[in-house]
Amino acid sequence: MLVYAVKRLGVAVLVALTVSILSFSMMYLSGDPAIALAGEGASQEDIENVRRVYGFDRPIIVQYADWLWNALQGNLGHSNYLKSDVATVIFERLPKTMLLGACALAFALTLSIPLGVLAAIRPNSLIDRIALTIAVVGQAMPSFWFALTLILWFSITWRLLPITGTDSWLNFIMPSIALGYYVTPAVMRLTRAGMLEVLSADYIRTARAKGLRPSSILFKHALRNAIIPVVSLAAVQFGFMLGGSIVIETIFAINGLGFLAWESILRADLPMMQAIVLVLSVFYIVLTFFADMLNAFLDPRIRVS
Repeated sequence: MLVYAVKRLGVAVLVALTVSILSFSMMYLSGDPAIALAGEGASQEDIENVRRVYGFDRPIIVQYADWLWNALQGNLGHSNYLKSDVATVIFERLPKTMLLGACALAFALTLSIPLGVLAAIRPNSLIDRIALTIAVVGQAMPSFWFALTLILWFSITWRLLPITGTDSWLNFIMPSIALGYYVTPAVMRLTRAGMLEVLSADYIRTARAKGLRPSSILFKHALRNAIIPVVSLAAVQFGFMLGGSIVIETIFAINGLGFLAWESILRADLPMMQAIVLVLSVFYIVLTFFADMLNAFLDPRIRVS
């Protein structure tokens, strides 16, 4: 287990290093950052002063090393628009995005895993067709359109839920459903496929021949093995939801990291955009690493693969 963990940790570090390079290079995607900071109508002398003050006159590798070292110490730069420390702003907004992502993932798993199990137990039945319909609709329907539909019915027509804000747990119901429903089809299909494969395995037939209770066979033997790939997918989807919450947070005016990313793009706040990409990517990498560790714990065969 230790050898496997070290290998996966090494891969995670390499991926994080690659992401840091891509995040740093965002500073130069729109051209010379000194010109962007100096503003329109700035003289060449002003641009050169900005370049010297911010260190843009140094070699790129030196700039990257300095930026990475500061990032490792928690210094993610200074926002050009908000005029405040980037790390402070990000970690003020991050809890709301994490809460939204956790609620959305909980909704997706609560809906998809039972449906996947029921569809596998009764293939080609009515419940299987219902599950397939939910999967197809969820995969085809854009999340922003679904979010607007939820607002139309639950807030405007029936006046059951608030549209914007984060004052109450009621504010997170519609955003969680809109964000979580998009990942439900993938989890449900994987659960169904895994259960169908496991239920036809020899050890399940042996368990039935020994007279074990159907509930014990289903949950203790079948579901435990079928759920292993779902763990990895859930971790990946949680990272995806953290990064993809920008649309949902914008629609519901949730002042989280996604909404901050949208604001930073509109205002061309490059340091903030760099930091958001880096922080979300690191979260994604960490979640994937822990998913690999959990899979290795659940299935010892993974450790020697």
